[in-house]
Amino acid sequence: MKYALFHVSLPFLTCVALANTRLFDNVMVDLSYEHYAEQVVDCLPAFLAMPFNSLVNVGYIVTGLHWLLRRDSSVETKDSRYVRQVFALMAVFYAPVQWARLATMRRAPAVLDQWFTLPIFAWVPVWCRFIEAGAVWRPSWAAAVQLCSALSYGLALLHARGFEAALAGHVALAVYTGVRAQRRYGGGDPRSRRHLLLALAACAGFVALKLLDHRLARWSVVFRYLTGHFWSKVCDVLQIHFSFCLLTRLTERAQARKKAG
Repeated sequence: MKYALFHVSLPFLTCVALANTRLFDNVMVDLSYEHYAEQVVDCLPAFLAMPFNSLVNVGYIVTGLHWLLRRDSSVETKDSRYVRQVFALMAVFYAPVQWARLATMRRAPAVLDQWFTLPIFAWVPVWCRFIEAGAVWRPSWAAAVQLCSALSYGLALLHARGFEAALAGHVALAVYTGVRAQRRYGGGDPRSRRHLLLALAACAGFVALKLLDHRLARWSVVFRYLTGHFWSKVCDVLQIHFSFCLLTRLTERAQARKKAG
C-alpha cells in the first residue's frame, strides 16, 4: 500500500501547489453558492454550509476505504492489488477537495475539484489495459496516461468550456474501455455484465442530475434540499463502487485465464 500511497500523494501535492499559484487565475470556475440549488444554512459552520452536498463526500471516503482495505482474494497478485489501491486512494483524496470547495468557495479548491476528476476517470482505461494485457502491469504506459490526463486540464486555460470538453473525453474513453474489457473477459458472465450496466447507469445519473440541479429544484420542493447536485454525487460514488466491482471481477477472470492457459 505504501507504493500506491506515494504514487497518488506525489501528484496530488504537486497539483495542490500549482493550484495555489496564479497559473489558473483565468480558468472559469464557480465561486458562489448560487451555483448550487441547495440553500446555505447560515447557522451551521462553513464545512456544513450546504449540509447534504457537504456530507455526501463521506461516501467517497467510505467507498475508497472499503476497497482500499478489502481483504485480498485468493487470486489477487501484487500488481492487481496495487492497481486497486491506487484507484481507492484517488477516491479518498478527492473527498476533502470537494468538501474544501464548498466550505471556502476559493479558487484553488474549485480548480482542484475539476482537475482531480480527470485522472480518476483516466484510471479506468489504465486498469482495463492491465486486464487486457493478461494482468501484466506496464507502469510506463500507466504513467503516460495519467500525465496526459493531468495535462488535458490545460484545455481549461484555452477555452471557457475546456474542462467540460476534457471531462467528456475522459468519460467517453472510460465507458469505451470498460465495455470492451467486459466483452473480452466477461462474455457469458452475468455478474460482470450487471456491474457494467450499473456503472453506466450511475455515470449517466452523475452527468444528468448535475446538469439539471436548478431545474429539478424549481420542479419539486423535494429537490430544494436533496438537490440534483447531491444525487449526482451519490451517483458518482456508486459509479466508483460499481467500477471497482466490474474491474476486480474482470481482473480475477483475466488472471484465472492466464493461470489456466
